[in-house]
Amino acid sequence: MRLAKPIYNKNGTLLYGRNDKITKQGIASVRNFGLIGLYILEPAEPLPPMSEEEIEFERFQTMAVFSLREDLDAIMQGKEPENLMQQTDEIVRKFGNLYHKIVFNQNLRSLEDYVYKHALNVAILTALISRRAKFGIVEQTEIVAAALLHNLGKLSLPLELRGKTEDLSEEENAVIARAVISGVDKISDAFRMPSGVKSLLMQFCQMLYLPENAPKKINDAVKILTVANAYDEYTAMQLGIAPHSEIQAVRMLQSNPDFYDEQIVQHLINSVDILYPGVCVELTNMEKGLVLNQNDKDILRPVVLGFGKNEIYNLDVDSVYKDIQIKDIMKTMDNRIKVDPETLKEYLNQ
Repeated sequence: MRLAKPIYNKNGTLLYGRNDKITKQGIASVRNFGLIGLYILEPAEPLPPMSEEEIEFERFQTMAVFSLREDLDAIMQGKEPENLMQQTDEIVRKFGNLYHKIVFNQNLRSLEDYVYKHALNVAILTALISRRAKFGIVEQTEIVAAALLHNLGKLSLPLELRGKTEDLSEEENAVIARAVISGVDKISDAFRMPSGVKSLLMQFCQMLYLPENAPKKINDAVKILTVANAYDEYTAMQLGIAPHSEIQAVRMLQSNPDFYDEQIVQHLINSVDILYPGVCVELTNMEKGLVLNQNDKDILRPVVLGFGKNEIYNLDVDSVYKDIQIKDIMKTMDNRIKVDPETLKEYLNQ
């Protein structure tokens, strides 16, 4: 079997590269790293495109999750986290100063590692969004540290509740709320971290679980954390649960402006690549299509080549958009778009 994605150890050392063949012995060795599955290419499937930035992003995710697991587990045991602030600073350095959008690849999660992977992704998203919101370095450091800790209390929950975010009963909601709020109490004031972290987390908990106790004026950092948390939850990949697409996530956020701040949602949209050239989409006229040019003013209205009629649709034109919209993104099973740059050039040259 050929690997579709690289495999790294906790130190970021490459164990198996993309397109490498994996053997039974190899599978046995990577089990030691807690992987719940491997991305495998079909026998005749060409290796899908992946930029250096995307490869480095996945490498960083792997390393950071190992480190974050140790820190969050330490706090749950009443110990001070050794590397939390170092990791916070690295996330701010890597993602808090970018002036371009990134492809935000999701990672596959199990019940055991959901809290760690979710916390890391939310921290990355808060760094990206806070840069767009013109946060200073001190504010960015505070919100990223809060993001790494925002679901700490969920580690005390039964495994089946840690990653459950939809179709919750009232009783399950109450259990999760108590756990998350109790997690904030485990963060000691003696820990070496920004002084405002606990205050941000308590306001975040109030907003999500105790809206009747939430202050009338919500801190901008809390608004960012709320949007980042929802976006990652909505697009997360879990075993046995089909993820929502990024388009569905954006529509969900935009449909509830009273809860998800519209400007913060726009900052998120300006931070991650969603409908960019090369993405395959489903249209409401039942055609499949390929995005040729993205629309920075409204990501839902790009220029699309329809495969059925071999016709170009500029969805930014009202008369076109009235009849045709994007229904959703077409994805491969591992949640990665599959059209490579060379194929895109062929379409553009036709």
